[in-house]
Amino acid sequence: MTFPEETTLQPVTLTLSAAAAARDVMSKKNLPGYALRLFISGGGCSGYQYGLALDNNTRAEDIISETDGVKLLVDEESIKFLQGATVDYIEGLTSSGFKITNPNAVSSCGCGQSFTSKEGGGENSAGECPGCA
Repeated sequence: MTFPEETTLQPVTLTLSAAAAARDVMSKKNLPGYALRLFISGGGCSGYQYGLALDNNTRAEDIISETDGVKLLVDEESIKFLQGATVDYIEGLTSSGFKITNPNAVSSCGCGQSFTSKEGGGENSAGECPGCA
């Protein structure tokens, strides 16, 4: 029996439906060669908020994964708060959009766009969460 020398786990998982949604947006906006960037920033009602952007600037420090031909970029600071997270695309009766499931979040706001992390605490800010406001 042989074993692989090394098993690499993706730090953040992009689902097939999220990859298809990102590819669709990039196609409609005529952005060949772009990737989906996931990041966090301070703010929101729970301390940190998620951000997604289309980006054609890969940095040397980026963590890069690929699903169904779509690259997902996460910067070296954000990955500390996103290790093991999943980016999905959900279609519902009242709304559709990307949904991030983050095992590092100890609490989140009602809409799920803002969170408090066990890594960095995340202090409540005076601002409102863009999804809950």
